[in-house]
Amino acid sequence: PTYDDAAILAEAGGWEAAHAPLPAPRWSDVPDVSRRPLRVGFVSPNLCDHVVGRNMLPLFARHDAERFEFYAYRHSPRNDAITASLLRHCAADRDISAMSDDEAADLIRSDGIDILFDLALHLADNRLTLFARRPAPVQATFAGYPGTTGLRAIDFRLTDPYLDPPGQRDHAYVERSVRLPATFWCYDPIDLASLRVGPPPALRNGQVTFGCLNSFAKVNEPTLRLWSRVLAGVPGSRLRLLSHPGAHLDAARRVFAAEGVEPDRIEFAAPGPRGHYMRLYHDIDVGLDTLPYNGHTTSLDSLWMGVPVVTRVGRTVAGRAGLSQLTNLGLGELIAHDDDAFVRIATELASEPDRLFDLRRGLRERMERSPLMDAEAFARGFENAILEMLRMAGDSRG
Repeated sequence: PTYDDAAILAEAGGWEAAHAPLPAPRWSDVPDVSRRPLRVGFVSPNLCDHVVGRNMLPLFARHDAERFEFYAYRHSPRNDAITASLLRHCAADRDISAMSDDEAADLIRSDGIDILFDLALHLADNRLTLFARRPAPVQATFAGYPGTTGLRAIDFRLTDPYLDPPGQRDHAYVERSVRLPATFWCYDPIDLASLRVGPPPALRNGQVTFGCLNSFAKVNEPTLRLWSRVLAGVPGSRLRLLSHPGAHLDAARRVFAAEGVEPDRIEFAAPGPRGHYMRLYHDIDVGLDTLPYNGHTTSLDSLWMGVPVVTRVGRTVAGRAGLSQLTNLGLGELIAHDDDAFVRIATELASEPDRLFDLRRGLRERMERSPLMDAEAFARGFENAILEMLRMAGDSRG
């Protein structure tokens, strides 16, 4: 929780030194942006029913295929309905899971890719060492999470103006930041679009239920203590969390107990299929965000299901996701810049049932009208970002 931009950048640089120490070959020229169509490659282990695959689907479906040909370079055995939907919008599908980095790099060069995107950063099963071989003249990273690869062979990173306000955070990344117009995310509930928003559970329970359905790996002791302050401020309230069983839950219960939170006020739900997970929001009135790594797609799921999320802005880009999403929804009043504000916002919201009801009733429509679900605008912004990166690369290489 104490890591700052400098510490994360140093860790990423250490990874590069250990795993990609040789200088990447340089390209003397860059693609001509007037040439059409441009060939855009995406390298990912998660072009499937994964948050990355789901988040990329609106872009793939709405991109201008006459101007931009999408090439998928998949390196995962997973092949499902989301994979099929993504590939329907691709000019080519390449399975590189059994290829060495050198073999995959040769394939990408032979395909004539103009710009190559990493969609994993340091997530599991990434292929950053492939990018170290610079198989494309321009390389960028996106979608896995907002951050840095630490890899100097990657030229650019996509972000948005709320995650990284212009001129304020460029020191935190090896890559040059290029900002999408409004949002890093484009949300689509896909097969669960018809799942209804339920009434506030407080109406039937007589008490407010807070919740956080993020991966429990994002939860830490300072966050548990902060949530305890919220529970203390709303007598009788409960907190619903999502986690597999294990010793970590005993540790969490000890923190809550030390903060004076009775054990029967904390409930741990078991993870399950996506439909099961989404229906858990029917039993949550107010979402509480995690820190230093905010909820990303999980928060969008919560908002889609009518559950407002109170966020605490962190020191690093991963802790600014809530700020970006809520700003795009016009819900700046749910953004806290310090712990006291987080407790105040959450407790005040819980104490105003009419406001909470109105928020829940209108959140889905608010989502649908916002940049967070405007796939057409997102696709055009992404395409313009490609052209901007190619121009910037051309300018820097003379």
